Amino acid sequence: MKNELLIVWSTDNKETILNLICLYAHNAKIKGWFDEVTILVWGASQQVLCEDFEIKEKVKEMGEAGIKFIACKKCSENMYIEEQLSTCGIEIYYTGEFLSEWLKSGKPVLTF
Repeated sequence: MKNELLIVWSTDNKETILNLICLYAHNAKIKGWFDEVTILVWGASQQVLCEDFEIKEKVKEMGEAGIKFIACKKCSENMYIEEQLSTCGIEIYYTGEFLSEWLKSGKPVLTF
């Protein structure tokens, strides 16, 4: 059985993004702390990801290391950034049911 981690990334604070979310998630994957790491990009984090080159590059690097990124379609629609977000290599869909099922499963979730 795989051990999986979900990180719900909602903050738009760049220092938290780079020095906590990205740092921990990347290490959790490459050091084998978790077999699978998924990051749900939700809310304000979507906007900063679309606008900040350094964060985009880090997300690309993490994706290449095997971290899966998904984003809430409703959030991206509300902010009119769905097209921009799709260029970041992120799977975009309505994520409410996904998150609810994950929570019910008892698998770990970190929220920032």
